[in-house]
Amino acid sequence: MTFTQLEIFVMVAELGGFTAAADKLGISQSAVSHALKQLEREWGVTLLSRNKAGIDLTEIGKPLLVRARELLGIAEAMRQEISAVRGLQRGVLRIGSFGPSSSLLLLPQILERYRQQYPDIEIFVDEGPDDAVAQWIAERRVDVGFVVLPDERFDTQPLIEDYFVAVLPVGHRLARQTQLRIADLCDEPFIMTAAGAAAQIEPLFERAGVRPKIKHRYSQILTIIKMVEHGAGVSIISSLALSDQVMDLCPGVVKIPLTPVARRSVGLAINNLAQASPAVLAFMKTARTLASASALGPTPRTPGSRRRS
Repeated sequence: MTFTQLEIFVMVAELGGFTAAADKLGISQSAVSHALKQLEREWGVTLLSRNKAGIDLTEIGKPLLVRARELLGIAEAMRQEISAVRGLQRGVLRIGSFGPSSSLLLLPQILERYRQQYPDIEIFVDEGPDDAVAQWIAERRVDVGFVVLPDERFDTQPLIEDYFVAVLPVGHRLARQTQLRIADLCDEPFIMTAAGAAAQIEPLFERAGVRPKIKHRYSQILTIIKMVEHGAGVSIISSLALSDQVMDLCPGVVKIPLTPVARRSVGLAINNLAQASPAVLAFMKTARTLASASALGPTPRTPGSRRRS
């Protein structure tokens, strides 16, 4: 078993094909196929099943993929530590990010500072729902990711506090309220997010002892807001996701804080702090420095507060 074989195995599994992996690695398709056959022969197992649609991981291939990523991550950490001793700041950083909360608000600010300090670190960002990002961290597809806290599976670092708001059309009968209860929304057509935030929104109704009349589910925040603007229903969205840029695209929508305040915490997570590479540790330090200086995104306004002009 070699690290090259492990890298090829991981690349084929992630890209879903031999040709794509060969192109990514800059080698021939036959070299990719040969490396995988050697690995399967050495281990005495079949890692991938081939079919007309492409390839799939076998049952034994799934846990071995996680282990392969873990070994490659440790090797990358070692290379970065050696580079640091030699006065070089090089390496690779894979980040998982979800929705507007992190992808549009938190990540750009952190990366701007990070790239200034570590210009030679190669950065890759994967985006998906927050529950998908957590799965990517667990599977070691990414080195570090933004998650909703708490999450006991990982070593975590809180960054910013957020809260949920009701989103209504400007002409709605409740649009002039300064606060809304969950019960105020239970008789309205409701648009539920199909992304990970649904796991935090649905319990709000359960705790209030009511059920939302869900008429639509959408995964994109902008789609939800546009549907609200056109009168298809009301929704609940995190305040961080409703940046000024997003709200400017939908002038026919108002956001109203909930009472009692429904909060959530957003932060960074990694599998094991003790095994983290220098690039990951530097990224978390940069994020922590910005968070402690209150430089990450706008400060969420709690009910009754006003935006400064």
